[in-house]
Amino acid sequence: MKGGVSLSEEQYQAIARYLERCAGIRLGAGKEYLVVSRLRGVLQRHGLAGFDALVQALQAGGDRAIQTAVVDAMTTNETFWFRDAAHYRILVEQLLPACIGRTARIWSAAASTGQEPYSITFAIQEAVLSGRLPRGFDYQILGTDISPSALAQAEAARYCGLAGVRGLTLEQRQRFFVDDGDCIEVQAAYRRQVRFRPFNLLDSFDQLGRFDVIFCRNVLIYFSQERKRDILERFHRTLNPGGALFLGSTESMSEHADLFEMERHGTGLVYRRC
Repeated sequence: MKGGVSLSEEQYQAIARYLERCAGIRLGAGKEYLVVSRLRGVLQRHGLAGFDALVQALQAGGDRAIQTAVVDAMTTNETFWFRDAAHYRILVEQLLPACIGRTARIWSAAASTGQEPYSITFAIQEAVLSGRLPRGFDYQILGTDISPSALAQAEAARYCGLAGVRGLTLEQRQRFFVDDGDCIEVQAAYRRQVRFRPFNLLDSFDQLGRFDVIFCRNVLIYFSQERKRDILERFHRTLNPGGALFLGSTESMSEHADLFEMERHGTGLVYRRC
């Protein structure tokens, strides 16, 4: 392995078992290169001599900082503004009008670095400006993620470089952000309805309350079928009657028709709670 750090099959399997048990992440076969590249920095920062020492620390279970760092490093945080744009149109045109007169609650269950929950609030604000939703429309957005570093950036609401503006139009950038050199920062007025908290989807949802809409896109593909079913059943219980779930565009719900009914609106799909 590169950089003098070697990973045995036994160590790889131990790390894979830990990730599935604690975060639901399934590595599968042939991902040794991914483990080495993402966890090499964890070894260095925590003064661990190699993967044998890391496995021992994970199995001992006493060092929460190392446990958190491993899950954080192995979490995929690929995201951008208004990803799967049809979902935001469906949200404001098909789902949220049913919430007029009360507070709509929306959960971004894998908020990553914040682009998804902020895109939701931007879409709502654009719908209010265009008259598709009434002025004063009341809503709350909860963004959760298992990755502490991703949530730290989400709460800072500051994005830099080309990746930081991916998916934004010039008009949206000018309307919703403050420019600061090579970086942009979400204006305070558009952060008020969004809050973030660390959360593991393997934990109970009871503490979160009920929701009208859940976004959980491109996440369940990393879980086993058993864990996926468990999470979907709990999403079903967490949604209000008539509530809806958004998944990634390539994710299938064919085996879970007893929980959710697929609706197609133009080029987008949404799953209604049965």
